[in-house]
Amino acid sequence: MLGGIGAFALSAGAAHAATISSPTIDAPAGRYLGSFQYNSADKLTIKARRFAGIRYARAMRFRAPQPVAGAEQAAGGGFGPACPQRGGKYEPQSEDCLFLNVWTPAGDAKEARPVMVYFHGGAYSTGSVTDPVNDGTNLAASGDVVVVTVNHRLNALGYLYMPERFPDSGNNGQLDLIAALQWVQRNIGAFGGDPANVTLFGQSGGGAKIATLMAMPAAKGLFHKAITMSGQQVTASGPLNATKRMQAFLAALGENVDPTIAPIGQLTEALSAIDPVLGGNVYMGPVLDMQHLMRHPFWPDAAPQSNHIPMMLGNTIMETRAFYHPDKPPIAGLTMENLAERIAPQMRVDIRPDWVVTQFRARYPEARPLELFHRIVTAARSWRGQVEEAEARARAGPPAADRTFVYQLDFEQAKHTDDIALSFGTVADSSAAQRAMSERLMEAFVTFARTGNPGWAPYDMTMRKTMIFDEDSRVERDPRKWERELFATVPYIQPGS
Repeated sequence: MLGGIGAFALSAGAAHAATISSPTIDAPAGRYLGSFQYNSADKLTIKARRFAGIRYARAMRFRAPQPVAGAEQAAGGGFGPACPQRGGKYEPQSEDCLFLNVWTPAGDAKEARPVMVYFHGGAYSTGSVTDPVNDGTNLAASGDVVVVTVNHRLNALGYLYMPERFPDSGNNGQLDLIAALQWVQRNIGAFGGDPANVTLFGQSGGGAKIATLMAMPAAKGLFHKAITMSGQQVTASGPLNATKRMQAFLAALGENVDPTIAPIGQLTEALSAIDPVLGGNVYMGPVLDMQHLMRHPFWPDAAPQSNHIPMMLGNTIMETRAFYHPDKPPIAGLTMENLAERIAPQMRVDIRPDWVVTQFRARYPEARPLELFHRIVTAARSWRGQVEEAEARARAGPPAADRTFVYQLDFEQAKHTDDIALSFGTVADSSAAQRAMSERLMEAFVTFARTGNPGWAPYDMTMRKTMIFDEDSRVERDPRKWERELFATVPYIQPGS
């Protein structure tokens, strides 16, 4: 039996008995206490064991994380807090947020299981894996894998760039993730996981964090496969732009206010500062600091240190349906007459908007303005980064070219974030079609985590084979070719860099 996990039966009687004593793990760091996760249908059968609120590091404000030597868990057996952020979606919040969670399948492993480590999205500024959609029970049980989810420092706490005072600042959020992966390497074997087979997967900002780690020397060897879901980081923030953002943030914080001792609420409120590069709220993200990140992740090429790592990249067909409120601009009052004007700032590339509208109307003559808006902005703004990364790996030749796989989620006109619940098996009130789609997506993710190949051909510059996940899932050659070629006429600039 692997990892010192106590054996137990899976009968209903044993499940009742299990409520008396909780599972424990004796890992190199020490003993961890867990809980049993039951089948939602009968509330009796044990599906998995959850070990929540595991501390992997501590950190003082704006300083690099320090791994903990012994086993520590959040009080009460629950999740650790989310990083402080604007809005009250995730509670509790605390600067002391460096906690991870582990799910293991109910049965004993015959051999070490693949490990799947999830990083949440939120554009480096918001989010938490304490969201119920990130519950690892179903993925661990159905895939026979060990699932890990990680919270870390975000926004100014993780990415504010102040190198004169704090040499590690600008990338502390990334260093937190590295510390979590170091904990995994040291301890996951005790949970039945294989430390030599660790797959990272993450959606939106989580995928961008993974792409960035692929270029960070300190992350080398800590993971072995990567899945990015609607999240890319072609280029990082330049240090000069990061300095401008720091100055804008400190101005919003208040004259003579020291960010190291300011109340946390004052720090999060200052995130409403106007970004001097992009406009909108100030952006925080990885910085090309020439200390922890010494090159852009996918420019001018894919970071060579990770070209041997199998990588699966995916996007949804209608990403931007999740970005805009229907009763507010630029969606409210949208017509064919103002479509070009409305898409112009949203595309994030410098291209003639009326010409773009003409091209899309010719391709989709029956489409209404709202559909055209989302098709155009998705292709220009959200999908383009994935194309850049996949092409960079394809151009690199073997081994990267042989180990790069692309998918597109078309199911139910999928929008940004729709693949999260599908990949975790946590779709609420799911239909039969949604359950089938979830099983298909989880199967592909687990197969990739186990073997490095999800079950279809690698992406190359000629065929561009892409798995289309839909009610009729299939591999297509170069889907949306004309959209890709249309926007390839202008340079790609990573938002935030």
